[in-house]
Amino acid sequence: MSDTALTRINMDTEVTSARWTAEQAWNWHHLQPWRCGFNYVPSSAVNSIEMWQHETFDLPTMERELGWAQELGFNTCRIYLPFLLWRHEPKALLERVEQFLEIAEERGHKSVVVLFDDCDSVGHDPFLGFQGEPVPGRHNSRWTPSPGHRHATNRELWPDFEAYVSSVVGHFAQDERILMWDLYNEPGQSGMGEKSLPLLRDTFAWARAAHPHQPLTSGLHTGPPPNLGEIAGAVPVEGAQRLTDFMLSESDIISFHDYGDLARLHRHVCELKTLGRPLICTEWLCRTHGSHIKTHLDVFKAEKIGCYFWGLVNGRTQTQFPWGSPENAPDPDVWFHDLLRTDGTPYDEKEVALIQQALASQQETQA
Repeated sequence: MSDTALTRINMDTEVTSARWTAEQAWNWHHLQPWRCGFNYVPSSAVNSIEMWQHETFDLPTMERELGWAQELGFNTCRIYLPFLLWRHEPKALLERVEQFLEIAEERGHKSVVVLFDDCDSVGHDPFLGFQGEPVPGRHNSRWTPSPGHRHATNRELWPDFEAYVSSVVGHFAQDERILMWDLYNEPGQSGMGEKSLPLLRDTFAWARAAHPHQPLTSGLHTGPPPNLGEIAGAVPVEGAQRLTDFMLSESDIISFHDYGDLARLHRHVCELKTLGRPLICTEWLCRTHGSHIKTHLDVFKAEKIGCYFWGLVNGRTQTQFPWGSPENAPDPDVWFHDLLRTDGTPYDEKEVALIQQALASQQETQA
């Protein structure tokens, strides 16, 4: 699909402060190619703050790694922004996002942008400055939530949260380099439960008030809505039903995480299709849980479900280790996540060949 055609659907879609209708969502979906990409943190960053703050914003590594992704045929990526850094230097953060979007677009990648996140690997709120070295053997050992669990329930910060969402979404509301807004990653995770619902609810309202031409979503992960089966890889969350119901009622495009095996993915997709909206899987690939490129990629392609595995280049996040790996765990024989080593060589040549084949055949069909 040409950029001209995508611009047309964006301009023809009525911009309102309400959720897109199913028809609007499908019109957007039908004019997209099959989106296949990755969650991206550069190999030189241990978390999203290290990715974006001035001292460690590593544009050469991003250019190199996104170039490798282009060679493989990927056409999209998903990135996390840190609220704390925006609060500290809003103009500078937007400038760095502009730089990232430019190099991503040059290499053929539309970006999905995450604004808030409840995932917490370290048990404390985020902070600026040196983020610490990775803990040997630990999966995502320095990953912090955004804005931080204590802050996410602090009503005194609501004006700042609103300004953040309004500023970022408003700045890029008509930017074709952004595919979609993923407003809140895994709300309720890490013990937050229903305490995340007020911020989740208001974030959707603030984002809609900025009148973006891109769709809004927040990915299902906490547990199923009525009559839907288990969401693979989900961690039980107190109040999951209310969170899930709200996400389903507000998301323009239904997004979800699935780290389970092929049978679970089939069941999950069949159940989610009953909701009558396009689907995008914003996190998958968990080799030791049965989530494999050799089994899952064909399902996503056949169903035209956008998909983002975790993650592109193995590095300081250490996500080759499984969730909950102890300190000083030995390097695993089977990687949990990640596709490439830091020198750009594949972890598994056969996986890369399957990806290239799937994406090349799509490009031939579009041509």
